[in-house]
Amino acid sequence: MKITWLGHSGFRIEIADRILLVDPWLAGNPMFPAERRAEAIAGATDILVTHGHFDHMADAVAIARELSIPCVGIYDLMSWWEEKEGIATIGFNKGGTVTLGEVRVTMVNATHSSSVSGPHGPVYTGTESGFMISGEGHTIYVSGDTDVMADMEVFNDLHAPDIGILCAGGHFTMDMKRAAYAARTFFDFRMVIPCHYRTFPVLEQNADALRQGLPDVKVVEPEVLVPIEI
Repeated sequence: MKITWLGHSGFRIEIADRILLVDPWLAGNPMFPAERRAEAIAGATDILVTHGHFDHMADAVAIARELSIPCVGIYDLMSWWEEKEGIATIGFNKGGTVTLGEVRVTMVNATHSSSVSGPHGPVYTGTESGFMISGEGHTIYVSGDTDVMADMEVFNDLHAPDIGILCAGGHFTMDMKRAAYAARTFFDFRMVIPCHYRTFPVLEQNADALRQGLPDVKVVEPEVLVPIEI
């Protein structure tokens, strides 16, 4: 299994027989080298979208169309894209599980917001979410954009994820200190990978506080397009 950061909250996850793109934002992402786009999306089988903010789905429709693969996410947004954009989608909702080849993906709650800009203000795009991705004997918790939630205790009881991909940049989501609190209070992770940081000056620029808060967990600060092998 390989987990590759695409900058910000984007990931390429090679797991079992799938290559999942999670929250792809490539064009205009200050952390992503535009000339390596083809490498980042090569062979992708599915696109997982946690919510409708541009920094999580800006490239989703274009990649889905280019590669003829489905976008997978909250029913409201997927239905809209299927109707308006003509792409294949798999829409489901929180608590639901979909099977993608040999991988199972369960949608779980997050606490954030989800919208796109419209001519008269924000347009609703369904609600924010996270994912539990299970395959190859591992379960990865992709938090999406969220703050700490008591729901996380339930997530661990039901799914027991061993790998956490956690938003941790602060300002728009929980910061490193809060992400560390969430990880040690509610989960038993073997590995934690922070994301949604370093992209802009307003976000945290390193994972020092996360590492200090999780002395018994392997905290891996990802590098863009450098695979983390599990």
